Amino acid sequence: MRTSIATVSLSGSLTEKLAAASRAGFDGVEIFENDLLASPLSPREIRTRCADLGLTVDLYQPMRDIEAVPEDEFGRNLRRARHKFELMGELGVDTVLVCSSVAPLAIDDDDLAAEQLSRLATLAQDFGIRVAYEALAWGRHVSTYDHAWRIVEAAGHPALGTCLDSFHILSRGTDPKGIEDIPGEKIFFLQLADAPLLAMDVLQWSRHYRCFPGQGGFDVAGLVRHVLRAGYDGPLSLEVFNDVFRQAEAGPTAVDAHRSLLVLQETVGVGELPAPVVPTGLAFAELVTPDAEPVSALLGALGFARTARHRSKPVDLWERGEARILVNTGPAALPHSRLRSSGGTPIDGTGLAAIGLESPDPVAAARRAEALLAPVLPRRRAPQDAPLDAVAAPDGTELFFCGTGHAHELPDWRADFAEVPHEPVPGPAHIDHLALVQPWHQYDEATLFHRSVLGLHAQESVDVADPYGLLRSRAVTNADGSVRIALGVGAAPADDTLHAQHIALAVEDVVAAARAFRAAGGGLLPIPANYHDDLAARYEFTDGELETYRDLGILYDREAGGVFRHCYTRTVGRVFFELVERDPGYRGYGAQNAPVRLAAQHAGR
Repeated sequence: MRTSIATVSLSGSLTEKLAAASRAGFDGVEIFENDLLASPLSPREIRTRCADLGLTVDLYQPMRDIEAVPEDEFGRNLRRARHKFELMGELGVDTVLVCSSVAPLAIDDDDLAAEQLSRLATLAQDFGIRVAYEALAWGRHVSTYDHAWRIVEAAGHPALGTCLDSFHILSRGTDPKGIEDIPGEKIFFLQLADAPLLAMDVLQWSRHYRCFPGQGGFDVAGLVRHVLRAGYDGPLSLEVFNDVFRQAEAGPTAVDAHRSLLVLQETVGVGELPAPVVPTGLAFAELVTPDAEPVSALLGALGFARTARHRSKPVDLWERGEARILVNTGPAALPHSRLRSSGGTPIDGTGLAAIGLESPDPVAAARRAEALLAPVLPRRRAPQDAPLDAVAAPDGTELFFCGTGHAHELPDWRADFAEVPHEPVPGPAHIDHLALVQPWHQYDEATLFHRSVLGLHAQESVDVADPYGLLRSRAVTNADGSVRIALGVGAAPADDTLHAQHIALAVEDVVAAARAFRAAGGGLLPIPANYHDDLAARYEFTDGELETYRDLGILYDREAGGVFRHCYTRTVGRVFFELVERDPGYRGYGAQNAPVRLAAQHAGR
């Protein structure tokens, strides 16, 4: 289906918005009136700009407070409408959005509303224009789609139809099944937006918290299915009012928006994408650093051994059991120790730059990622290097699709490394999860990306109290938990090391692992005594157990499925490690302990 986006959904000037929509792959745009009024371009010049960019102008919006008003007021509304219709002729758009009235003058009289909308449609028809009447969720007298349709049906004018908006319908809890009773040719336009499920005034909810389909809690796909069954054949168009999107760069937001529509079409069965290839494990995590010594000391204390060296790049492979860490000490690509990973991601100091994802079909995984607009990353590699495909996540983290441990045509990425003399690799251990802090404006985008591109399941979002604000976190996982990625966004600036990425290392015995780490010279994050005093009040422990946790800074959580014990290393650059001991039935991440950890990291700055 054709895709469109309202210019109000993006930040910047109108010309910037149009360029971003075009680059992202949209077919058309809705021109929001305020964007036109603020543009130095004339309507005819805007029309030419859209045509040059390959965009159609699908809707002009909005016209407000038109219907069900006293006759003298309606006369003034018709004069206003005539001016707009002349402007639309220059703009090259044939459909106008008319919102149900919120004006104090509006009269609760459906017959009057139908009669006046019919007269408006007659005037519009003279200009070759259609009127799409939409029920605002906060409309003074008309606030539901079925009520708006009854008025349109009563008017009986060929140039008058309805516009359906998923937010206005779903925010009120209205059953969308009745949409199927509306003739498809009378649904003139469809506007889509998702939103988190919030208990608040619907107008404020609409104006500040809408998001793209798949990023909120609404069943947007279910609504679209009803619209398609009704026979609608127009574009899928996004109209999203969101404070974050209005401050973020238009280009990435437009890409995120278009990705959401591609996934939506796949969900409702009208679009074709390469099938999801869910990763089956974490092959490696890659750290980039200007100074290998602190990282090497940290990994050594954690029980990792340096086992191999890349044949053509300054990259070392460190292993402990099934946990594999790459340490890249390549030359600085930018001044002030700003490095790039092997695929090009910029990193300040030591940072987590890339993740290797074990995949049953790396080529197909890369095809899906590219189809969903994930940037494919060029890689500098020697002829003998394994041809790993890599794409960039929204935060710039590189994702490599690897064939580790699977039988297929591609060579194992580890063949790029030559073994170096080393002590036997201790074990067992594996990467339990990775925590990635997202730029403040890309949290919802990151969730949609990992769900749609990688086929991971998104758990519920949680808010964690940081001493200086709130940290939001949402984990995405595969079915068996062998891939767990916690996506977070914090209150502090993006470069604050306290909100750094971290790697959680699963061990059989966290007490033994913490003691070994400390004995090897590693620094554990000290935890305030008040925390362990509170544990004593909440849980019963065996003799000496709590004193051991207090000594090592081990935190504790318990749920119906089991127990979670964990502790943290001190931060190196923008990375720290977590040692975890997870009972098989425990599904969480110790979220209730996060405020204590964050406070301890602040105190240890």
